[in-house]
Amino acid sequence: MLTRRIFGWSRLLGAIVCLVSLTHRMLWGMGSQTLASDNFFAYLTIQSNVAFTALSLVAGVIALRRAEDPPWLTSARALVLSWTTTAGLAFSIIVWQAGLRGIPITVPWSDVVLHYVLPALAVIAWLIGPGRRTASWRVLPFVLLYPVLWGVFTIVRGRFIGWYPYYFLDPRQVSGLPEMAISCLLALSIFALVATSLVLLSRVPVRLAPWGEISPSPQPAERRRPATAGRRHATAGR
Repeated sequence: MLTRRIFGWSRLLGAIVCLVSLTHRMLWGMGSQTLASDNFFAYLTIQSNVAFTALSLVAGVIALRRAEDPPWLTSARALVLSWTTTAGLAFSIIVWQAGLRGIPITVPWSDVVLHYVLPALAVIAWLIGPGRRTASWRVLPFVLLYPVLWGVFTIVRGRFIGWYPYYFLDPRQVSGLPEMAISCLLALSIFALVATSLVLLSRVPVRLAPWGEISPSPQPAERRRPATAGRRHATAGR
């Protein structure tokens, strides 16, 4: 199917764009005094986009070779897309909060691509892409497992090196443990909300027609009474 192949190549293109953006973000960040080379991969955004790159390569090859994604691929896409989309939403909140605190944040083009462009296009592809199966609700706890493990590791690591990737994880930049706990719970709720939305979107009956137009799922044809049945009733009434 032509549209399936188009989406397959688009997945491969998305992996390349993500890889280029990650490389630019790393080189751009190395010129900053606030980012050491050993801290670049400590960001949840970077880790989730590395996973996005690898998964997009695999998903692209599968789309070019098979008419339908296997169930495990749909689950993996739901997981990774939940992480990257939430990272983009969290980045927007951080930039907004930094502005309120009078802290300037420079956003390079690679950050825009990683936090906004790729997640938005991936959500659109999730909704209308051919060959995707219905996502299972079982992915929800696994969506939350990664940020919980990442958060615990990051807080423990920050105690030893004195550096945290996000201000709300740093005890020195928040009012205390209650504010940190509330911020973490808010972040987890966003992860859960995004994952729930993706599972629900996978159940929306939207498909692509052969030439790429979006069309609703076919409805069952209206049943018609056979003409012979009408004749029999008429004959019986005589």
